[in-house]
Amino acid sequence: MNVSEAMTAQVVTAAPADSVQKVAGIMLNIETGAVPIVEDEKVVGLITDRDIVLQVVATGGALSTPASEVMSVDVQTCREGDNMADAAAQMAHHQIRRLVVVNDAGKLVGILSLGDIATDYGAKVVGKTLEEISVDNDA
Repeated sequence: MNVSEAMTAQVVTAAPADSVQKVAGIMLNIETGAVPIVEDEKVVGLITDRDIVLQVVATGGALSTPASEVMSVDVQTCREGDNMADAAAQMAHHQIRRLVVVNDAGKLVGILSLGDIATDYGAKVVGKTLEEISVDNDA
């Protein structure tokens, strides 16, 4: 099974200059915990609800803070034609719950989450992937 068969294809994005309040509103409206940050049709970052809480709310930061100051820039991606097992292994290796899916030109075409894998690929793979994601490497 390929990533394109399981990914969420309709992805709402934000721009680097958008405020974290705007990004949080997007998260609320579409019920997601992560929003890709896109500039010139390329993913330049990813901002999660956790990023907003830890980097803005917990520190007393301003809701007007630009997404570019809070987003992760080391975004893990896969291609839409990649094998699901390889994508799950990549998630496990990097200890992440989502992969940004790009086409051959590097343009955003979707998001692959653990939930997508569970729904379309199998609970056994998700369990193994989640176990590896949750491993404490500092122990």
